[in-house]
Amino acid sequence: MKYFPINPKLFINNRERFVKKMQKKSIAIFVANDEMPQNADALYKYKPSSSLFWLTGIRQEETMLILFPDNPDPKYREVLVLTRPNEAKEKWDGRRLRAAEATAINGMTTIVWLDALPALFQAWMHAAENVYLDSNEHDRKGSWLETAQTRYIKYLQERYPLHHYLRAAPILLELRAIKTKYEVEVVQQAIDITEKTFRRLLQFIKPGVWEYEIEAEIMHSFLSNRATGEGYNSIIASGDNARVLHYIFNNNQCNDGDLILMDFGAEYGGYNADLTRTVPVNGKFTKRQKEVYNACLHVHRYAAGILKPGISIADYHEKVGDELTKQYLKIGLLSKGDVKNEDPQNRAYRKYTYHGISHHLGVDVHDLGPFRAPLKEGMLLTIEPGIYIEEEHFGIRIENNFWLTKNGNIDLMKNIPIEADDIERLMKVK
Repeated sequence: MKYFPINPKLFINNRERFVKKMQKKSIAIFVANDEMPQNADALYKYKPSSSLFWLTGIRQEETMLILFPDNPDPKYREVLVLTRPNEAKEKWDGRRLRAAEATAINGMTTIVWLDALPALFQAWMHAAENVYLDSNEHDRKGSWLETAQTRYIKYLQERYPLHHYLRAAPILLELRAIKTKYEVEVVQQAIDITEKTFRRLLQFIKPGVWEYEIEAEIMHSFLSNRATGEGYNSIIASGDNARVLHYIFNNNQCNDGDLILMDFGAEYGGYNADLTRTVPVNGKFTKRQKEVYNACLHVHRYAAGILKPGISIADYHEKVGDELTKQYLKIGLLSKGDVKNEDPQNRAYRKYTYHGISHHLGVDVHDLGPFRAPLKEGMLLTIEPGIYIEEEHFGIRIENNFWLTKNGNIDLMKNIPIEADDIERLMKVK
């Protein structure tokens, strides 16, 4: 791993939180994601199961976690299963974890090699009544692809059909949404790397530069600062490209007079930052660009003022929609007639803001968290209003990351330049 060791208390704490939610006489089993074939003999870059990583900090294929707090043998109440180091494989693919190294990562002292697991596992299952199994559940995405998780669920239910099977996903949805101080410390490091990168870009961007050159600067800065890499595909959208929310082609030249919307974030220690800034290619906003930028910034700050425990995402979005409407009337995007005659199910402001304002953030960029229940202290969310004007061929989005506190929130990106005047000043100094 490129990043410095993470405090093992992060993973110890996460396992303790999960175990407290388990029913009596239950065993919970988490399996690693598959290595995914690409073409010929190549594999895609390995991505660990988010929940398995959240519980263990392990990024290695063929890993398992077994939690059995009522195991009659205390030694096996939490077990990390690793593939046994193989000399031939290591010559090709590199070193695999030894037991002591895994313990240093996550504090687990019982390490079992995968090929030794069958001799132990059957007795554990016979002592358990309930079995928690994980699955990749996200309201915004479904897939029919058979994964290591789905295969293991089928296997276990066929092998032990009389056990009571339970979903780990609802527990993980609740727990992963609430970030501990240990998690926020890691997120802050990802944010600090992202800040360094943004400041570097303000010195790099100029008319004639290509979007992919900016993307290359981002990757250079991330890797130079020990990030694992991008938390997601960087969006480098100049001119009218900014109206495409997930624009990742990054293959256009940046023209004098255009704005460039950059949505990027470092992944560090398995956690992600998510920043968006919109800056003028030539270092100077036009009067109209600055007017729209300041309207977006006003809404961003309004949203930060109301994002606190107790509000639901639905109510929050409705209130932010009201504020967007006021700003659109002010800058001439909407008329009073547009607002008066709007469809309540498709409000007038959505012509220019057609996405949500916030999402949960953490191990996944779009992390687990509720969208209907009231928000709670400890949740980590983005605030990212955007204004996209087809008639004027540009878009503006401003995004920071906020950790909810008892009475409000903390802007973890407060040190990253956001004012139009500050951006112009920093771009002027070459």
